[in-house]
Amino acid sequence: MRALAHLICSNDAGSRAGFAERITMSDDWPKPVRCVLRWKALRLGIIFLLFFWTAAGAFAQGNVPPELEAKIASGVQALKSGDLESAAEVFASALRQGIKHPLIYHNLGVIAQLRGEHAEAVTRFRQALALQPEYGPSRLLLGASLLALRKNAEAVHELKRASSLMPEEPQVHLQLAKAYGASDNWLAAVQEFQKLVQLSPQEPEYSYQLGTAWAKLSGWSYGQITKIKPNSARLHQALGQDYVMQEKYDLAMAAYQQAGQSDPKMPEIHLAMSLIWFELKEFDKASAEIDLELKLVPESKAAVDAKTKIDAALAASKP
Repeated sequence: MRALAHLICSNDAGSRAGFAERITMSDDWPKPVRCVLRWKALRLGIIFLLFFWTAAGAFAQGNVPPELEAKIASGVQALKSGDLESAAEVFASALRQGIKHPLIYHNLGVIAQLRGEHAEAVTRFRQALALQPEYGPSRLLLGASLLALRKNAEAVHELKRASSLMPEEPQVHLQLAKAYGASDNWLAAVQEFQKLVQLSPQEPEYSYQLGTAWAKLSGWSYGQITKIKPNSARLHQALGQDYVMQEKYDLAMAAYQQAGQSDPKMPEIHLAMSLIWFELKEFDKASAEIDLELKLVPESKAAVDAKTKIDAALAASKP
């Protein structure tokens, strides 16, 4: 019967597919326990990766004066050793000396974010961006801190800009997907997670998050149907599927029958009922239901295959 539940739900997934087309320091999305420690390490790795990439890029382009380069280098070493106090003092000292450079503000933002001081981080990243608006990593981390502060609309805005600046950076799509999720825009969240999985197909966490987003999108979609048409056949169909998964077949059948009454011409309902009757070895009832399904959708391969099995079982059951 587990196979029956899978078949019924898989068959309906195609019809639901039409519906489909917050980096945070705190995350309330469900995750497997085995991923938690790895995820925490990944978060810190993201910030350091962005910091080193940014610093290295600025040095390579010759945008940093020699005296500032030495200060940044000492700050980098302090960050590498995890000494946030020393790193913060290096960059704050540069500000006190009147040195204003996007790297200084960006690194102070990184330190504030590592400390969980997101309001301070937002201020620092915005100071960096005021000097260099196209600074992708600052856009990304600004969006992350805005998201942690639950300023979701602002986070989406900044992360979309980061995405245009760094389209191949997985963390941009991860944070944008989370921002969309925090805004209950699950359609957009799914699309971002799909991009993320395409960029990093070997990372199981991203595939897990995509699956979670699909589930959220499904729930949101049925919520929308409830608002628009409370007696929709699709709602009764969804209820029937839930009952099948719980192996409550009498209740499932009643829900499917209600769906059929709400919309007699909607396909898949009679197919689902025929599969239940088939597994219960009520072959005559299964045959009647599959015939009704084929009148609605004669081109349905699932219905044709089911009829072949039902007819064979029905013939074998006759003396």
